[in-house]
Parts: sequence; structure tokens; C-alpha cells
Amino acid sequence: MRKLIVAYVISALATSGLATGQAHAADPANVPHSVAAAVADASRPAADTERDADRKPALTLAFAGVKPGDKVADYAAGAGYFTRLFTDVVGPQGHVYASVPNSLFVYPNIVKGIADIQTYAVAHQNVTVTFASALDAARFPERLDLFWISQNYHDLHDSFMGPVDTVAFNKAVYAALKPGGVYIVLDHAAAKNSPADVTDTLHRIEPSTVRREVEAAGFKFEGESKVLANPADPHTATVFDKTIRGHTDQFLFKFRKPKS
Repeated sequence: MRKLIVAYVISALATSGLATGQAHAADPANVPHSVAAAVADASRPAADTERDADRKPALTLAFAGVKPGDKVADYAAGAGYFTRLFTDVVGPQGHVYASVPNSLFVYPNIVKGIADIQTYAVAHQNVTVTFASALDAARFPERLDLFWISQNYHDLHDSFMGPVDTVAFNKAVYAALKPGGVYIVLDHAAAKNSPADVTDTLHRIEPSTVRREVEAAGFKFEGESKVLANPADPHTATVFDKTIRGHTDQFLFKFRKPKS
């Protein structure tokens, strides 16, 4: 039955048109079986599967390149949507660190979400939930294959997070990864030449800002997926506005730590 569900997921992707004009990694034909199986897992909560149409997890995880046995950090893990997917993909030989900056605990939904991840981790020994300052939450007991931050990089610039020293943060991510490790940033795009406080007012960030800051830490830009792009987004509303929520123009960047 599970094989049939996985086959259905891959077939649905192939007929959805989502891959049109996308990079090689966003082609449904290139979605690894381990990723398709994780998305098709019948044990996933309804609150997660209901978001799949907007978040396109099979294509985003395929672009990230996560695979069985990987060590992964899900930074600012929220309610654990990606944590649960990563856990299924990496399997018992891998490990997922659901890492939460303490500054996010001012939000009740984050507190509830982390409690849910902790409950999930009890039954999944390949998951560790950690809490620390924004910088310390980017440090781990072993080198990682993948560091993932989804819709939270812009928060590093905001006062409620410190703001975080992004130079130090990206250096911490660099140190956390193995040589050849991947750094993925997924976030809501801001309009070109937006004011600096757009990260707080609209919860968006200019893609060029992210690329400049991450590359300054020594990472090499490897590519971008347009799978979550929405050119129709006017970039003028907060991402929580009901007219655009769930359909914002999002960029998905892949950076790699050089092997030498």
C-alpha cells in the first residue's frame, strides 16, 4: 500500500505542472524515493498534509538533496512540519536536530509547536530538540550534512531576535557543516530596494541580502529553485495578510561549504 501511495505522489507531481521551467532538482522525475515516501507517509498529521499544496515538500526537499543517513538541522523548527519530513527521509542512520532560538518563545504558537515536536521525538530516537540563544542554537554536537532555515532568516534582522549578528550566525552555520555540506535558505521575498525594516513590517527579505550575507561567510552559491516563486505577489503586504498568505513569492537558495 505504501508503494502505491508513493507512486501516486510522484505521478501527481509529474502531472501538476510544478516543474515547468524549474531547475533540474525541481523536476518531479528527480524526486528521490526516500523523499516521496516521507511525503506519502500516512502517519503525518493532517495539519501537515493540509499545507503540502502550498509548501511543495517533495520538490523543496529534492532540491535540498537530503538523503538517508544525513545529519540535518531544522533551525527555528516551528511546529515541526519539516522536522517530521526530515526524520522520515534520513531514517535510523541519520539524525535531525530541531533547533529553537529562545527568543521565539514569546509566541504561543511556537511554544505549542515545540511541545508537539518534543512529543514526536519521544517516539523517534533520531530527533533531538534543542533550545538556546540564536547563535548557540546554530551549534551542534556533530558536523551536519544539511542546515535548513525556512521562513525565519529574515527574523535574524529583527529586534525581538536581538537582532542577531548575521555575520556571526552564518559563520556558525559554516562551522556546523561538514566540508561539502549544504545550507538552505527558504524565505519570503521582499521587493528590490526595500527599507531595512521590511523584515519586521512585512516579514520579508530581499534575496540579494541573503545571498550577500551567506556568501560573505565563505559559502558558494549553488543554485536557486523557483518552485515556490509567485510573480503575481505584489510584495506590498505582510505575509500574514489573508490575500497572500500561503502564496507569497518565496525564494529557495542552496549554498555549499567548499570541500577544501
